[in-house]
Amino acid sequence: MLDDIDPFIGTAATDLPRAHGLAATWWWPKPQVGNTHPGATSPLGMVSACAYSGAYPTGYGRYAKNTEGVPEEMFDRLQASGFTHFQQSGTGAIRKYYNYVRVTPMVQPLDALGESWELHDEVAEAGYYAATLDTGVRCEITVGAKTAVHRYTFPEHRSARVVIDMSCGGLAIDLGRTVPLRAQVESMGYGRAHGTVVMEGVPLSVYVEADTPNWRQMLWYDRRLIDGGTRLDFDSIRSTNLRPFGMLFMGSARPGQVVEIRMGFSLRGHEQAKRNLERECGTGEPAFNMVRSRTRARWRDHVGRVQVEGGTKARRTVFSTALYHALIKPCVADDESPFWPNSGPYAFDVCTMWDIYKTQLPLLAAIAPDRFTDILESLIRVCEEEGNFPIGYRMARGADRFFRQASALAHTALADAHALGRPGIDWSWALVHMVDDLRRMYGEDFFEHGRVHPITHTLDLAYGHHCTARVARSLNDRRLADDLERRGRQWVNAFDPDTGLLRDSEFYEGGKWNYSFRLVQDMAARIDLAGGDSAFVGMLDRFFGYGADPVKQPGQRPQQAEMAAGYALNRFEGLNNEPDMEAPWSYHWAGRPDRTAEIVHAALTWQFGTGHGGLPGNDDSGGLSSWYVWASLGLFPVAGQNLFLINAPAFGRAVLQAGDGEFVIETSGHRETPIGVDGLDRDPPAQYVQSATLNGEPLHTTHLSAADVHRGGRLHLRLGPEPSSWGQGLRPPSLS
Repeated sequence: MLDDIDPFIGTAATDLPRAHGLAATWWWPKPQVGNTHPGATSPLGMVSACAYSGAYPTGYGRYAKNTEGVPEEMFDRLQASGFTHFQQSGTGAIRKYYNYVRVTPMVQPLDALGESWELHDEVAEAGYYAATLDTGVRCEITVGAKTAVHRYTFPEHRSARVVIDMSCGGLAIDLGRTVPLRAQVESMGYGRAHGTVVMEGVPLSVYVEADTPNWRQMLWYDRRLIDGGTRLDFDSIRSTNLRPFGMLFMGSARPGQVVEIRMGFSLRGHEQAKRNLERECGTGEPAFNMVRSRTRARWRDHVGRVQVEGGTKARRTVFSTALYHALIKPCVADDESPFWPNSGPYAFDVCTMWDIYKTQLPLLAAIAPDRFTDILESLIRVCEEEGNFPIGYRMARGADRFFRQASALAHTALADAHALGRPGIDWSWALVHMVDDLRRMYGEDFFEHGRVHPITHTLDLAYGHHCTARVARSLNDRRLADDLERRGRQWVNAFDPDTGLLRDSEFYEGGKWNYSFRLVQDMAARIDLAGGDSAFVGMLDRFFGYGADPVKQPGQRPQQAEMAAGYALNRFEGLNNEPDMEAPWSYHWAGRPDRTAEIVHAALTWQFGTGHGGLPGNDDSGGLSSWYVWASLGLFPVAGQNLFLINAPAFGRAVLQAGDGEFVIETSGHRETPIGVDGLDRDPPAQYVQSATLNGEPLHTTHLSAADVHRGGRLHLRLGPEPSSWGQGLRPPSLS
């Protein structure tokens, strides 16, 4: 699995084979690029490190900011002005950006700092990134959870240098720059230095050790060396008076000379940054190979918690890389919160909950349960300290960001964790915050009127009430549970009974069709509202493009009329965006799991591929990649309902290490199918479940409880090329 990972997947504009069949009818309104980066990362770690060009949105690559269609290029070549830390992974427009502490190896004068050089011979693997600059310097980077180690191999030069720019942050796009507020840098000699810079209200500290024998170390300001200076202090920096500043190490380099720079990071001061460095890198010795090996071992452990057998090489590469991308974010940094003094986990880069709550958080609950609990504990603490469960949470303070996207999403993950009996959370205290959060923001109007606009927030809040009611009832607060359940049933207020769709409203990144097939807590009542099974299936068939003509995807700078015509299709977004990613499984409640099978198979065949352009849209911190992992395993989590839905897997056999158990998905009748290839001249895929057993007993339903999966067991699926009657009679549970 580890050797199949390709971190370059998703780093360039979508470049997939032209889809055939059902997938050709899906329309992509959002940017056609994965927005990932190939930099060095550690599983759910605090630090990432990658070549920095200033491009959108990670700092790596060539692209300008875009919100729809094919991204435009900022640069005509792949280039870098240095290597930065704390990149996002797969996000879209999150408005603020990191890329702090730029490290630049140079053989030019300091005046050239900030120039970019072409990148050659890139190599990336889990925990490691390397490239050669036009200047001839070979650059290698690896990271630990809170550290980064740079290794530079210089050509012969009488004045080589490694420059650390503490003032750098953000992107080279309009409004993408981050300006520090305060800073302090100190050189202690003997290859040691430290600094702290306050970015977006957050004090980021770094402690540096440099193996640069006989090189000088100096501070610099405005690209001028400060000879003999040992400390810089800036008390009030503004965009109008900001000048670059930092530290450097310089001297003559013999051919092939290797320089190692070790960096420990902390949000709680340079002393803790030093302790972090010593914990992961030791003291005073070259550490690159050791850190790289340990991080690779951590990656091997994490991705090894899901094993698949069979599949083509391309399918294994896409699957392994999806699992890798799903384990980069959120960042979980123990004892690092700059905002409260207590120890405990601090999770950031939750960017954002509406991207990850349906797919990625259930995946972490299964294969990284301790870190999943840490994330929830951190979210509870954010709510306690800042007044909201965040929809998105970054290193910068402010839990109310992204509130337009959705409401009450943390409640789904909390309800699932409680149903699974996850230890380490004070559930009585968690319930207090879950209830209080339901009354904030859009929740105030929902409490008074039972409906809010944008209408999708009505669905969110009703579902949040349902999830919270489950926790309250299990804690024997029956009066509270009854009230929450009553308000949870107000999801019906979001729908127009005359159309069976959501009421007209404003919609965030989608339309009412994209949101109308969400998996609510009472799908039986939802289907009745649409007119019954036949009418509901007819609506879904139209939405997914059955019988429709192929569509043309937006190109660069799509015109407003083109986008309006695309939205008017009222069509599935084809994994290009998140709003309707669970919609294929709506068919299960209408007794048509065969339709789910066809859509999932089409998506796995045509919407994902190898190569830099292998993703259909923004990976969004791993939310999209987690969808791919679940769909390939033949399971889909229904967040907040302690439920998994079953579909035909993409591999003949898979083993999921869920908690302490081992859940095996095995098949008979499975046929290997390539990705991105028209199957008309091949045997039809075995995409339909004919029958199933769980632990040897017949399974006639299309669902499992999450407890079934997490305790371990064996699911056997007999597959075939034609639809069957399996799953048509017994539907997944609904409240009614």
